[in-house]
Amino acid sequence: MSRDLLLLLEPSFTDPNHPGERFICPDGAPIEGLLASDPALNARLDIRRLPFPRPRAAVVEALDAEHQSLPVLIFGDEQAAPADAQTLGEKRFVTDTRRILDLLAQRHGFPKVH
Repeated sequence: MSRDLLLLLEPSFTDPNHPGERFICPDGAPIEGLLASDPALNARLDIRRLPFPRPRAAVVEALDAEHQSLPVLIFGDEQAAPADAQTLGEKRFVTDTRRILDLLAQRHGFPKVH
C-alpha cells in the first residue's frame, strides 16, 4: 500500500535569478507551520522537500513534467481520495494550500485550521 505523499519546496531556498537571496514558498509556509505543530504526526505520510529549480525530478516522477508547481499532496491508496481531487491518469492529488491543510487534519490527525 502506498501512503500519501506531500511535496514541498525546501524552506529557505535560493533562486538563481536572485543571487545571494533566500526565499520561502508563500503557499508552503502555512503547511510547514502545521507540520511543525505536531512533528510526531509527520510519520503518518511521506514528506519530501525539494529544491526550487526545475525540472523537479521527484514531481515529474510522481505526476509529470506539466505539474511541477508546489505544494502538492498526492494520495496513496491507504484511504480513498477526496471527491474534489484532481486526476492525472491513476494519480489523485490536490494543490490548493487551504485544501491540503484541511486534508492533513482529516486524513492524518493534524490540528484543524480555525
